[in-house]
Amino acid sequence: MVAGCTTTSLRSPVTQVEEDAGDSVPKENVSDSVSDQESRAQERDAMVDSQIVARGVSNPLVLRAMRAVPRHEFVTPDYLDQAYDDHPLPIGHGQTISQPYIVAWMSELLEVEPGDKVLEIGTGSGYQAAVLAEMGVEVYTVEVIAELAATAAPLLERLGYQKIKMLEADGYFGWEEHAPYDAIVVTAAPDHLPRPLLLQLAEDGRLVIPVGPVGSFQTLWRFTHGDSDEVLAENLGFVSFVPLTGEGTRE
Repeated sequence: MVAGCTTTSLRSPVTQVEEDAGDSVPKENVSDSVSDQESRAQERDAMVDSQIVARGVSNPLVLRAMRAVPRHEFVTPDYLDQAYDDHPLPIGHGQTISQPYIVAWMSELLEVEPGDKVLEIGTGSGYQAAVLAEMGVEVYTVEVIAELAATAAPLLERLGYQKIKMLEADGYFGWEEHAPYDAIVVTAAPDHLPRPLLLQLAEDGRLVIPVGPVGSFQTLWRFTHGDSDEVLAENLGFVSFVPLTGEGTRE
């Protein structure tokens, strides 16, 4: 593995990348022609205007990131023609790349600023991590499915997101070594709130997570860690996510 977007397993020592996050520049696939890149950029702009801005997302960092990250690079070839459509797409191993609006909305709910430290649980394709990195935050991301971690790491590296730190592990337990985090986002749904994630939030940190039973709708929550270990819980409505997997979810 080249230095940059680093995949680490609990079965091996953690590799640190001693660089600041947030200043990487994404690059389209070198095989894309100039006209293809322009066409994809137009698709992204249309996606943001019609699916995201129209639904009320207004954070400039989020909108700029959604316009910049080449979503088509993160979908499988079978679904390339749907890369900018308004729905999630399969990425294999029972997982999906989330609907563009959901990615943008959850990113906005984190209320992060450039330089903040953010933990993502569920790397998946790597798309959410790329959006966060484009927003200028320091990204730590955890993926339990080895095949997805092995695919996402070199893809993020190739696209220029070289400062994202990745761990192959059970995301239920977070990534304690680098805690506390200014924000945590969970992109799959456990049936209860993982306490390790709350404990890894910084004071005033935000945790955005879907919680609910497998095979049904879940509720999207935002938990804010206040003073004196108080936690503010906000119910943000019904969503539908794939289940969070790993040994921790069965405790």
